[in-house]
Amino acid sequence: MALIFKWLLRLATGVFVLAVGLVTLAWYFASRSLPDYDGTYSVTGITAPVEIVRDNADVPHIFGQSDEDVFFALGYAQAQDRLWQMTMLRRTVQGRLSEMFGPRTLKIDMLMRRLDLYNLAVSSVKAQDAPTTAALTAYAAGVNAWLGEINSGSRGRGAPEMWIFNAPIAPWQPADSIAILKLLALQLSGQATEEVLRARTSLIVSPERLADILPDDPTSGIAALPDYSALVGDVPKYAANTRGPHDPLDPVAPRGLQGASNAWAAGITRSATGSTLLASDPHLQLTAPTVWYLARLQLAAGDVIGGTIPGLPVVLSGRSADLGWGITSGYVDDQDVHIEQINPDNQNQYRTADGWKDFRSRDSIITIKDAPAVTLKLRWTDNGPVLPGDTFDLGTITPPGHVTSLSWTALRGDDPSLSAAMAMMRAKTIEDAIDAAEPYVAPAQNLTLADRTDVAMKTIGAIPRRDPAHQSQGRLPSYGYLPENQWQGVMPYADNPEFIAPDGGIVGNTNNKTVDRPFPNHVSYNWGDTQRVNRWQRLMQSRQVHTRDSFIEAQLDTVSFTARALLPLMGADLWYTGDAAPDGTPERQRQIALDLLANWNGEMNEHLPEPLIYAAWLRALQDRLIRDELGPLSSEFTHADPVFIERVFRDVGGASVWCDVLQSAPVETCTDISRQALDDALIWIGEKWGQNLETLRWGDAHQAAHDHPTLGTLPVLQWFLNIRQSTSGGDNTLMRGKTLGTGPDPFLNVHAAGYRGVYDFADPDSSVFVTATGQSGHFLSRYYDNLGELWRRGEYIPMSLDPDLARAAALGTMVLQPRTSSKAP
Repeated sequence: MALIFKWLLRLATGVFVLAVGLVTLAWYFASRSLPDYDGTYSVTGITAPVEIVRDNADVPHIFGQSDEDVFFALGYAQAQDRLWQMTMLRRTVQGRLSEMFGPRTLKIDMLMRRLDLYNLAVSSVKAQDAPTTAALTAYAAGVNAWLGEINSGSRGRGAPEMWIFNAPIAPWQPADSIAILKLLALQLSGQATEEVLRARTSLIVSPERLADILPDDPTSGIAALPDYSALVGDVPKYAANTRGPHDPLDPVAPRGLQGASNAWAAGITRSATGSTLLASDPHLQLTAPTVWYLARLQLAAGDVIGGTIPGLPVVLSGRSADLGWGITSGYVDDQDVHIEQINPDNQNQYRTADGWKDFRSRDSIITIKDAPAVTLKLRWTDNGPVLPGDTFDLGTITPPGHVTSLSWTALRGDDPSLSAAMAMMRAKTIEDAIDAAEPYVAPAQNLTLADRTDVAMKTIGAIPRRDPAHQSQGRLPSYGYLPENQWQGVMPYADNPEFIAPDGGIVGNTNNKTVDRPFPNHVSYNWGDTQRVNRWQRLMQSRQVHTRDSFIEAQLDTVSFTARALLPLMGADLWYTGDAAPDGTPERQRQIALDLLANWNGEMNEHLPEPLIYAAWLRALQDRLIRDELGPLSSEFTHADPVFIERVFRDVGGASVWCDVLQSAPVETCTDISRQALDDALIWIGEKWGQNLETLRWGDAHQAAHDHPTLGTLPVLQWFLNIRQSTSGGDNTLMRGKTLGTGPDPFLNVHAAGYRGVYDFADPDSSVFVTATGQSGHFLSRYYDNLGELWRRGEYIPMSLDPDLARAAALGTMVLQPRTSSKAP
């Protein structure tokens, strides 16, 4: 027995030592790719020494004697910190993920090949102006210089992920940066998704009820919108979804999780300091690391500092000494789905106004890890690329003998958008910035600006020109062979919405409707916000003058206008009603919940129980209202629509009929449905979070899910790579934390402000910014999540252009020296 015990002990010790050895070895190899932020390095591609000073938040402050050298150093620094992220962005837009991930990503690659964004980016290199071409070339050289350092200096393949996904990294090219901007346009686009959902819904409900659940815009009543079947015949009344579960690597975001943002500015008449103020917080999907990367660049036109995206040599939201700029998604209707009829006698032809025409086509080979390669036939019509039925659920609205194509402003091979963005970064005044943005194409944005005297907002990006006789005005898919349904170029830039030096002294946008113009000058029927804008207006008008701190307060505001507006309607006949009920009964739980909500001010604070009760109630309420009318299609409406709920409870246009369950004999009232929905919510809360309502925390359900897109679902690794934080806010608060909307954790915060900045031109060095995680993409770096806790608490770091301040708190200074032939490689 003693002998057996001795051998078991030896075996256990051996296993333990082996495990420790493997962990140590893994840590060693992973840590090899941690960059050094100090030292002098000889590189090829610069003309004079360049300094990269890393402040105590790991923000690189880059000082060089020429713009090209500065952009070289930016490429070098971004590759040091975010090489894996840059590689993934490039592979995604190239349609080459399956080379690393196998069949899992084949659908994504097939879509990207069909959209052909990368080849369009390659051809767009020639469309850039000379300064941008020089910057792109220098930036690419900087990235490649770091790749050379990885190869020559045994830098652990550049990132820990490279040990798991062993794939070669091609040299960076100028086209890669343009392609990433086009990929961003895809991530921010949702108009095609809305068209398809509107078509599917119109096949099930009447035009009046369609206007309830999918209103044309937040201010309109019932719209005269035809049934989709009246435009396109022979389509099924209902067809199941074809997409499948959403993959974190898929750049096409689920409905409701496309781009959003806040930005506002105050002129000198509304500023306590006598100069201008600007606040900006663009919203994107939360990831680890965040998509944003902070940087300061010393340029000939003046220093700039703010948020960049790895792979792009431009500050997308930030400031210079003279100008601040912020961006919000423009929600321009820049996509149209076309139904293309195929020639029954020749499958290689489609119908046009002039007869049958051959598809433009090309074969594309997709290499798949551990599987045979796939040859994909790419096809285009005059309207755009032909897309498969599992994209945007197009198969559910495509009649037999037809295919669908996509018109989209980003599908240009002569796209100068990056040059426009670079020119905006060099602008000194509002007028200069607006003029510089004229060539910009996609993704469409609302550009909020503040110089030292004025503020302004301008929608930038191409807005399609549609025929006034368009069958659906761009709201539904339509036949592509009819001339009236085809685009007629784009609107003049001067017609894009513009607000310069407004009388009220304040401009801003929360993705709300910006102009009230009839079709075809309408900009969009689908806007991203009808709620936050109300709270923003109240906060802006509640003060005669504003300060940096009041702008920060508004940026971090967590009061839900939606909760304040809807709860009185949802509980109108429920407050303080009902007989006394013993503890533990459903009736008693309902009374406790109503008592809590009756005394709640609508603040979506992470430490309170009321936000969770309200959010669960609202979610259950919409489900009960639409489930019987829409059936399985109701699963597409993953987030409660406040406009729809209000229309129903106020009976706008007879919308209260949604409260009656069609399949049941009794006639249900909205009070009945509201009470039943509250009971549904309390049962779900009890099963998920427990019965004690007073001890609930919204933040437990509303955790910010900064998940690693490629490894975040793997056991053990997810604990090191994913960053989860309790957060305040919600779907409709200014400090927006858009919820997942589906699955066992529907209130996870998955889409929020990855970057926040507030700029005060009375005291520019008091400007502040922060990102959602940290500068590094390396999970072993202390800068992987160092900014995340500040972000969660609503804190910031200084945004100063003073080089002495950067050097005073520097954690390291790297000097890049030009390599000469006499120096060792």
